[in-house]
Amino acid sequence: MNSEIERFTVGRDRELDLLLARYDILGSLAHSAMLQSIGMLTADEKENLHRELRDIYSTVEAGGFIIEEGIEDVHSQVELMLTERLGDTGKKIHSGRSRNDQVLVDLKLFTRHELQEICTAVKELFDSLIEQSEKHKDVLMPGYTHLQVAMPSSFGLWFGAYAESLTDDMLFLQAAYKMCNRNPLGSAAGYGSSFPLNRTMTTELLGFDSMNYNVVYAQMGRGKCERNVAFALASVAGTLAKLAFDACMFNSQNFGFVKLPVECTTGSSIMPHKKNPDVFELLRAKCNRMQALPTDIMMIINNLPSGYFRDLQIIKEVFLPAFADIKECIAMANYIIKRIEVKTDILDDTRYDAMFSVEEVNRLATEGMPFRDAYKKVGLDIEAGTFTPDKNVRHTHEGSIGNLCSGQISALMQKNFEEMNFAKANDAINKLLGK
Repeated sequence: MNSEIERFTVGRDRELDLLLARYDILGSLAHSAMLQSIGMLTADEKENLHRELRDIYSTVEAGGFIIEEGIEDVHSQVELMLTERLGDTGKKIHSGRSRNDQVLVDLKLFTRHELQEICTAVKELFDSLIEQSEKHKDVLMPGYTHLQVAMPSSFGLWFGAYAESLTDDMLFLQAAYKMCNRNPLGSAAGYGSSFPLNRTMTTELLGFDSMNYNVVYAQMGRGKCERNVAFALASVAGTLAKLAFDACMFNSQNFGFVKLPVECTTGSSIMPHKKNPDVFELLRAKCNRMQALPTDIMMIINNLPSGYFRDLQIIKEVFLPAFADIKECIAMANYIIKRIEVKTDILDDTRYDAMFSVEEVNRLATEGMPFRDAYKKVGLDIEAGTFTPDKNVRHTHEGSIGNLCSGQISALMQKNFEEMNFAKANDAINKLLGK
């Protein structure tokens, strides 16, 4: 029974902790430098620890790091390796730390790194959408309300709408990045330490913007940080899922507005005429599932008081894999958007003539006819079959068909992206690694 209990309590920790290994080493590099500064390590001990930690880091980067059987987690494995190499010096690395604040700093550093990669990928998708928006800004398409043909739209508007949606998603990502970019190291088990720790020093060494000052809150932040980051990922996923739905619908024969890259579709086993939008359908499903991630995390943490509980371990199982999933979805969306083909003569089909009715109502109102009278006249003309559409659309206000405001949207995205100041964290990590 003991082996079953061990499997139950350890769970997937060994597997998932491999994702945290490099960040555990970074935390140990900063912590050992701080210990030397307060007299807990000699200069030689610190240098020896840093040499071995950087060597272990290289092993992680090369894919050779493992957590041995019988070793509970990444923290224990790194400490074991240091002790095997350095003897008692390796045993000193845990002074002033608990596994609680070790995993907290690992998660913060992991999440910070992953968010940087996600933000970069979102920015690349944004750029592709803006490029397509400008390229096709004069290509008209139907706009819909209630899935009824409504008013003229354009591919410029369609691509641009998803680009601007990503600028709002980037604000969520920015908030998530700022929240996780605070240092919990030194909170120990959640109540601080009698060692004279220099938390400001480790904050600076790890490139954090600030620390989680209150040691109890540093521990309380576990779960909360993951939940709020999950909301940011879910926001991106929501944009991608809606984009995928549109593209699947517009690719279908009944619409025929776009053609997806052939390599992103698959055929039917019995119907030779079909090309199914499998990549976007799978992307939609993955992104819809990802929008449940904040709820998953919330249900784990909602009824926990302050302090550490083993329940928090389970968050790793849903949280850590989500980053690879969303990055894969963003990459697939970007691949398709770069290669999607749009139909340029959609509105030659007379079924769309009636959607120009609002243009005619507005023209008559501009010439002096009361709006309600113009609305009634055009409605009667449509019923009588005498309505002749003018397909020259003249929209000039900000954000309309004739004035997409692509430059303003791009400037907003650039501002949101730059405010995260990734260079600060990257420079600090490179310095820790001696690069």
